[in-house]
Amino acid sequence: MSASLYIVVEGEDPGFDIFVNGHALARNEDALERLAEKLSVQPLLEFFSADRNSMALLLDQGAGDPEWTTHLPQPQWYTPDEGLRTVRALLDFLTISPAALGSETEFVVRELREYETVLRKTSARHLRWHLAVSWR
Repeated sequence: MSASLYIVVEGEDPGFDIFVNGHALARNEDALERLAEKLSVQPLLEFFSADRNSMALLLDQGAGDPEWTTHLPQPQWYTPDEGLRTVRALLDFLTISPAALGSETEFVVRELREYETVLRKTSARHLRWHLAVSWR
């Protein structure tokens, strides 16, 4: 089973494409968390929040008992600027240290650039966001 970290933007339709594959970010989450801490920014998973829609997707994929979704807290939403600080710090570091994640660096950088684009558009529309996880 592989995981994907993807962006959820507040509201039904933000008016732009928010899709980012997120597989490389999920595969390298431990290394990215250590790197974020070294760079004094929030690790990506600190932007995770579960809402009923993302949990419904997990249930559709066969993960868990539907009963636990009735006890979910309200989703947490973050400002795009919070996420952009982390994404840009990681991008800056990986650009000057391309061997940091070995052969995965290229894929991680590509997905971080896509995150940056989505978060810039989210900011321009004064919306909030969070990360969700999907397993396939």
